[in-house]
Formats: sequence, C-alpha cells, structure tokens
Amino acid sequence: MATIEDVARKAGVSKSTVSNVFSRKRPISKEVSERVLEAARALGYKPNYWARSLANRTTRIIGLNMPGERVKFSLFHLSLLNGVLDECNKNGYRLLVNALPGAYLNEVPNLSSEPVDGDILLDPVEGDPRIADRLRHNAPVVVIGRPPGDFESKISYVDNDNVAVGEQVTRYLLGLGHRNILFLNASDGTTVSADRALGYRKALEAAGLPVDSQLQAWRHPALTSSAYGYEAARKMLEKRPDITAVIADSDKVALGVYKAAAEAGIAIPDQLSVVAFGSETLHAPDFQPMLSGVDLFAEQLGREAAVQLLDQCAGNRSVRRVLVPTVLVERGSCGPAPMM
Repeated sequence: MATIEDVARKAGVSKSTVSNVFSRKRPISKEVSERVLEAARALGYKPNYWARSLANRTTRIIGLNMPGERVKFSLFHLSLLNGVLDECNKNGYRLLVNALPGAYLNEVPNLSSEPVDGDILLDPVEGDPRIADRLRHNAPVVVIGRPPGDFESKISYVDNDNVAVGEQVTRYLLGLGHRNILFLNASDGTTVSADRALGYRKALEAAGLPVDSQLQAWRHPALTSSAYGYEAARKMLEKRPDITAVIADSDKVALGVYKAAAEAGIAIPDQLSVVAFGSETLHAPDFQPMLSGVDLFAEQLGREAAVQLLDQCAGNRSVRRVLVPTVLVERGSCGPAPMM
C-alpha cells in the first residue's frame, strides 16, 4: 500500500506539500498540485482521512444545524446552502447538514459525537439549548438569526434587520391604503418572529392605528408552512371580511393563503394583497399573480456565516455581528386597498 512518503518521493516534493494538496490548508500552485495528484493516482494512494483527523484533532467538516420541514427545503434554504458550500469548497471543508425534527430543542445532540469542527445554527429560539451547549464546550459556532437574550453579546451571528423588515413591509401595505393587515408569522418563541412582530407593531403605531391581536398568528410546529397559511387564512378571512392584506412568513405560507383566497372567491390583488418574506420561490407557477416579497439574500447569509465559522476554526474567536441588507421586490400580488 502506497504511503504519503511514496507520493512525495515520486512527485519530488515534501510530505507536508502532499498533505496540503489533499487538505487544502495552505495554497499550493496548480502545477505542483497536479504533479502530486498524478503521483497519487499512479501509486493508488488515498489519504487516511480519519487518521489525519485524529492526529490534527480536526475533521475539516463543519455542521449546518437547520431544523427541516419534512426535509423539503425552500429556495431560501437552498440558496443559503449554496453560500455555505461555496466557502467550504474554497477552504477544503466538507459540510454536514443536520436537518433535525421539530422536537430537536428538547434533545440536544451530544457535541462530542458530532464529527465537525464547528457549527452554523439556524432558527434560534429563546433559551436555545444548542447555543448554550456550544458555548459550554467552547466550540466554534455562528448563528444565522439574532441569538436570544444574553447570548447576543457572546456569540457571532449573521442576520437581516428583521425589525426593520417587518416595519418596511407593513408600511408598504399601509401606503397602499390597507388598514386591516393579517400577519402570519413564524413559530412563536423564535427570535425572527419576535423581531418581525415588533416591526409590524411599530409601523401600525407610527400610523396611529391600533394593534389588533386577532390579526397576528404564529405557525404551529405540527403544521407544514403551506398548511398553516391555508388554515390561518381560511379561518381569518371568513371571520374578518375586513382583512384586505396578508403578510406571510414565507413563500410556502403565501401559497396556502393563495389557496384559501381562491376557495373563498377572493381575487388577488383586487380584493386581497399578499406579500412574503422571501422574494424567490420554487413554486412560481403556482403564484398567479406573481408574489411580491422581500429578498433576504439567503446565499449571502450562508456565505457570511461560513466565513465567520471557518475563521473561528482557524483560531480567531472574536465575536462578530454581520447584518445583510434586504430589498422589497414588488410584483403582481399587491395593490390598492379595495373600497369596503
């Protein structure tokens, strides 16, 4: 069986150069890399990945901890993955995607059993045990979303300004003349839902309008996003015919709203305006008219998180905060409020 010494001898380089070609820990010229790889192919050499990991106490793997929805990711999640994967590829890292079920918060995985050098955590909640676990073990970690409570000053994170986003979308609908705006928010207890709800309330209060608790809903974890959007919109549109606009947590929630409106004979946007957090969707053919939304720049969120985490894995453990800007994309699903 060929060894690293055999490859180094055949390629005319040092063992450390061969190691760096395979690990990508240090840049090696294209000419030298090709010579090493050709020597390895000729000798049938493959590096012993786990032996190297034990020796270096690293795995060259980072984790992406993202609670899944029946493992059917939205375009937001896919774009975010692309950003993380691009940085992993540049730095010679692999990515382990951990899409845990809804009950994951009550069963924090044993950190020592995860073959990763650090973690990116999505969808933080109040008192998030995943964050507490990583901090307790002094493990590299970056959160996508605002960390809750005291964690915010102790941990690096990447986020949109979700208070401003919630306020912007609500102001946009108010500017079209809407006054009774149904807000179908994310799950209660998540920091993103709290921030967007705050922005929603701030916009209403600035306009001198009351904040109606009946017009705010939170997704139940047992429901898929589209089922939540459908059930909540169906019930509220029947109960409150004065609703003329809906803010949806995601394109999937908006898809449920479209279905409920169609069944009730309510035309979008003539009788009901709909806007979502997220401007791109895998369900574009199902949105007639096209859905207006906020571009959250998910790929940049993933890229920034990966850059921060890999920097931590390299030894820089400073706490950083990055806010990625957003853009409201107007399409055909919003219009002036109808005369009631």
